Amino acid sequence: MDLKHKTIVITGAARGLGAAMAQRLAAHGGNLALVDLETGSMGETAAACEAAGATVRTYGANVADEAAVVALFAKIAADFGGVDGLVNNAGITRDGLLLKFKDGELVSKMSLDQWQSVIDVNLTGVFLCGREAAQRMVESGSKGCIVNISSISRAGNMGQTNYSAAKAGVQAMAVTWAKELARYGIRVAAIAPGFINTEMVAGMKEAAREKLTSGIPLRRMGEPDEIAQTVEFIFQNDYVSGRCFDIDGGLRL
Repeated sequence: MDLKHKTIVITGAARGLGAAMAQRLAAHGGNLALVDLETGSMGETAAACEAAGATVRTYGANVADEAAVVALFAKIAADFGGVDGLVNNAGITRDGLLLKFKDGELVSKMSLDQWQSVIDVNLTGVFLCGREAAQRMVESGSKGCIVNISSISRAGNMGQTNYSAAKAGVQAMAVTWAKELARYGIRVAAIAPGFINTEMVAGMKEAAREKLTSGIPLRRMGEPDEIAQTVEFIFQNDYVSGRCFDIDGGLRL
């Protein structure tokens, strides 16, 4: 796909991976629809993308709300004349052990709220955005592309029953959609980042950061732009579909 003049939607675009993806894609001179919970949180990212040459609009939406997502994509399609690409990046964490016992006594367990909130945003939100984006692509005849952001945690990670289940589902949906949507010329793929040097990780104590990086064969965390490069590659290579790219420095959980 030649990204010039194409309209790409990026969820969770305010900071971190979403902001890095937006700024890398902006250099291609297309249209960017940046989505996050609040439009006010995206000012810096939007300004950087405009400076790089993109036409940018920001949208506030809760991706877990079906009515909000339907309205969101209708508005984006009306504003830009269609949708050509989607990066399903929005996500949250609510970590906790399934069960925690001490001296034979139950101390805590993952609550239904911890489970449901992550499933709602990280799995249902990806489903809703993917469905609505695909509909606009088919209706307009755009041979578009959807990229789902999974995680290395999809293989299972302690303290992340909810997140791991959601991210495994995100990858599985990408494979399913790639098969279903190929007849319309729409490609779908996934990316599973490892430990990436985002704002959240940068705020960790140095000892904790060193412990994380010690288990990575390349002995460093990834940078947000290295994930963004992979998004760019998937959009530009028209024979990529139905695959998940592990970008993790050689780490396997």
